[in-house]
Amino acid sequence: MSDVVSVGGHLWRIQCYPRGYHGHGDDKGEYLSIFLAHMSSTTTSAKAILDVFLMDKDGKPSVKDEIRFLHTFKCSQVRQSSGWPQFVKWTTPEKDYLAEGHITIVCAIMVTDDSPIPVPPSDIGTHLGSLLDCADGTDVTFIIDGETFHAHRALLAARSPVFRAELFGSMAEATMPCITLHEIAPATFKVMLRFMYNDALPGEEELGDSSIEMFENLLAAADRYALDRLKLICAQKLWDKVSVDTVSTVLACAETNNCPELKNKCIDFFVVEENFKEAMFTDSYALLVLKFPSVIA
Repeated sequence: MSDVVSVGGHLWRIQCYPRGYHGHGDDKGEYLSIFLAHMSSTTTSAKAILDVFLMDKDGKPSVKDEIRFLHTFKCSQVRQSSGWPQFVKWTTPEKDYLAEGHITIVCAIMVTDDSPIPVPPSDIGTHLGSLLDCADGTDVTFIIDGETFHAHRALLAARSPVFRAELFGSMAEATMPCITLHEIAPATFKVMLRFMYNDALPGEEELGDSSIEMFENLLAAADRYALDRLKLICAQKLWDKVSVDTVSTVLACAETNNCPELKNKCIDFFVVEENFKEAMFTDSYALLVLKFPSVIA
């Protein structure tokens, strides 16, 4: 028998009888028997799937002797079991699956959610995003390079401690209905603002061919406004695009905007000799040396 394992809030045990289960008729020990036993003493029933297959002599899963069952285990019945008294005839494992004196049986237990009332996924991001689109109730306006963005002070303050200090603190912006921002591009602010409302980024097809530059700018904006989740999302997006041609630029971005997670990944990439030999001949590496000599060291 296997150890007791916990799956889906219930305890389970795999019962395996190499020469058959003694309580099943008169099979003369010709069959391998496998059962799933419910070991929990709970007040809820559990609907479980048991998936079983054998590994062949080459260590690969066999699809020939693979079987699955779905069974509902009642809450009032502890140690009840269900499975296959005659999973496979014993001559078959000896012939096809015996390797170095043993066979390997793989069992997967899955507990399904049998809730009678389905609950839809959260749609708060969709509703808040539509609030941004229609501009109902907006009470602050941002102007960037001639472009105007309407927003809600309370939402921005809830999402960013920097905006909270600016819009509800003692700073001049707290009393200004219209705020002009510098050092951020309109396209970057638009994506950041959308993220603050619906907690999601647009698809890369919407970001255009310069998506690496956009993610670098977004990471800088996220650092400036203390949007930690957005910052790490941008870091992961940039890391996904790292190559010998881009690693120096991405590393400079990580160092500039205090992102140690991305910085360490880039340094790990650099220390691979083949990568370093190629990256050191790029223009971006030369700029990295001039701007951050301590990083290169």
